[in-house]
Amino acid sequence: MFGLNSDIGIDLGTASVLVFVKNKGIVLQEPSVVAIDKNTNSILAVGQEARRMLGRTPGNIVAIRPLKDGVISDYEVTEKMLKYFINKTVGKKWIFKPKIIVCVPSGVTEVEKRAVIDATNEAGAKMTYLIEEPIAAAIGAGLDIAQPNGHMIVDIGGGTTDVAVISLGGIVVSNSIKVAGDKFDEAIIRYMRKKHNIMIGERTAEEMKITIGGAYPREKYEVMNVRGRNLVSGLPVNIEVTSEEMLEALEESIMTIADSVHSVLEKTPPELASDIADQGIIMTGGGALLWGLDKMISKRCGIPVRVAENAVSCVAKGTGKALESLHLLESQLKGNKGRR
Repeated sequence: MFGLNSDIGIDLGTASVLVFVKNKGIVLQEPSVVAIDKNTNSILAVGQEARRMLGRTPGNIVAIRPLKDGVISDYEVTEKMLKYFINKTVGKKWIFKPKIIVCVPSGVTEVEKRAVIDATNEAGAKMTYLIEEPIAAAIGAGLDIAQPNGHMIVDIGGGTTDVAVISLGGIVVSNSIKVAGDKFDEAIIRYMRKKHNIMIGERTAEEMKITIGGAYPREKYEVMNVRGRNLVSGLPVNIEVTSEEMLEALEESIMTIADSVHSVLEKTPPELASDIADQGIIMTGGGALLWGLDKMISKRCGIPVRVAENAVSCVAKGTGKALESLHLLESQLKGNKGRR
């Protein structure tokens, strides 16, 4: 049950949802997937259980991701998913409605912001605040963003990559592109179809990305056995794929992200650019864990790049820290809140 101060921070990601409860830390991390029975329009499973159904469901059951490219694509399902995660986190019997901070990509429109606020309020929030992902990621990575120093954050999630220069608690220059973890998976699926004439599913593509994927040449290439369906015979086949092939498959997406980082650096005021050159670029988010991506961006921009510790949970941690100092972040969050 909720206590007086059980406020919640939610990293509402395209690929996964992380929930932070005040005074408890991160209490939940599950995929942003919902399984629905089309005949009754009822929800059968949410999160990890629903993810296992991706690509394996009969005709009347559909497993969907209600967020696409970092924003809500299915409002009703997002609301139900949020309600499910909130109930799972704190139980169904609420004494007090919580204040909730939700992360959004830096490039979202006012309409998209309103959709997140309304869905969160409908799911049970007393008050909903929005915080931009680069700010949350920087706080979660342990940066002191209140100082007049330039910090550069590259947050690579499932749907979006947010690149931002932060100083004095606010974003000075930013760019949000819809190329991130999901686009890596799509690129691998396309490559396998074009190069090997094989159709693979999303889960297989993600496994390949994690196991042998990379953005920079390895000293010794890795090999993985991949099972898929031959597009000519229609039969299941098993082939070996190398990390060098993954480099080729992911090249275009990687260069798009590296170019975005370079573009933001070009627009950064000289004093802040000097700070970033000294301190380096910080990478957060699950996509930052792609092998060699930090080396690739460092080579492209000529600045040291490091991946934050616990990169996947940085945004959720930052959201949690923002909960603890709402009074300090009011100026940052002003205009980004909705009352119940």
